[in-house]
Amino acid sequence: MSADNSVGNVSVPLRNLLNSIQCMRDRVRDGESNESDGAFDLSNFWDTLNQAVKAVSQEATKLSVAFSKPPLPSQQDGEKLSEWILKSVLSLSTVYYWLPKSQGVSLRRQVRDATVDVLEGVTQLVEVILSSPLQSLSHEQLTSTGGVWSACDSLTQLPRDNKAALLVVLSAQIGVVKDAIEEIEQALSEVQDPFSDVLDDDQEPRGNQDTYWSEKDRRVIGPCQGLMKASAACLRKLTSAIKTHGDVSTPQNVAQLDDLADITKELSPGVDDLALCLYPPMDYSGVEDNVSKLGALLKKVLEIIRCSH
Repeated sequence: MSADNSVGNVSVPLRNLLNSIQCMRDRVRDGESNESDGAFDLSNFWDTLNQAVKAVSQEATKLSVAFSKPPLPSQQDGEKLSEWILKSVLSLSTVYYWLPKSQGVSLRRQVRDATVDVLEGVTQLVEVILSSPLQSLSHEQLTSTGGVWSACDSLTQLPRDNKAALLVVLSAQIGVVKDAIEEIEQALSEVQDPFSDVLDDDQEPRGNQDTYWSEKDRRVIGPCQGLMKASAACLRKLTSAIKTHGDVSTPQNVAQLDDLADITKELSPGVDDLALCLYPPMDYSGVEDNVSKLGALLKKVLEIIRCSH
C-alpha cells in the first residue's frame, strides 16, 4: 500500500469522528437536560462527570501522540482510536444530560458551557490532525492538545451547586462594574484639555470640547459615579449575603438564586451603557435615559433580594 493510500485510509475514521463530535457539541449547546423523577444525587453526578472528563483527556492525548510521529497508525488502529475517543466524549455528554434544571439553571449553564468547551477542544484537535502533515507534531497540534487539557481542567473546577454558581456570576459582574468605575476615574484624573500644552500663549482656548470635559460635564458625572458605585456596593453586599445565607436545600431557594443571577447580570451592561455616554462629547439625553434605567434596575434588584431567602 502506498503512503498516500495509508494517509487517505487513516483519515476516514478521523473525518467520521470529527462529524460525530461536531453533532454532539451542537446538541449539548442547544439541548435540554433530562428532568429527574426522583431524588438526584449531586455528589454522584460530580464523581461520574470527573471520571468522564478524565477519560476524554486521556483519549485525546493518546490520539495526539499516535499522530505525532511516524509510522502512522494503520486504518484499523485509527478506527480503534476514533472509537475510544468517541466513546469518551459520548459518555461525557450523557453525564451532562443527567443534571436536571431543578439543581439550578445557573449551575446547569456553567456545566453546559464547560462541556461544550471540552467538545470544541477535541473538535479542534481532530481538525488540526487532519489538516497537518500526518507524520509530524505541529505547533498547532501541541496547542490544540493543551487546549483539551485546559478545557477538561476547567470543567473539573466548576462550582458544585447553584449557590456557588451564583457567586461565580456575581464575581464576574463585580469585575466588570469595577472596571467601568475605574476607567471613568482614570479619565477624570487626566488634564482637562489634552491639547492645552500645544497652544500658543496668545491663542484662545479651543471651542471644540469633543475630546475633553467641560466643568458642566464634570458636575453631571459626579452623581452618575455615585449610581455606578451604588451598583458595585449592591453586588458586593449581595455576595456577602449569599455566602452567609444562600441555601440550596429546597427547589424554591434554588429558583430564587437563579432569579438573582438573571437580574444581576443586567447590572454590568447598565453601568457600561451609562459610562459610555459620559465620555466627551457628553450625550446629556443619553445620560438621563441611562440613569433612569440603571436606577430602576437597582430598585428591581433590591426588590428581588428582599423577597428571597
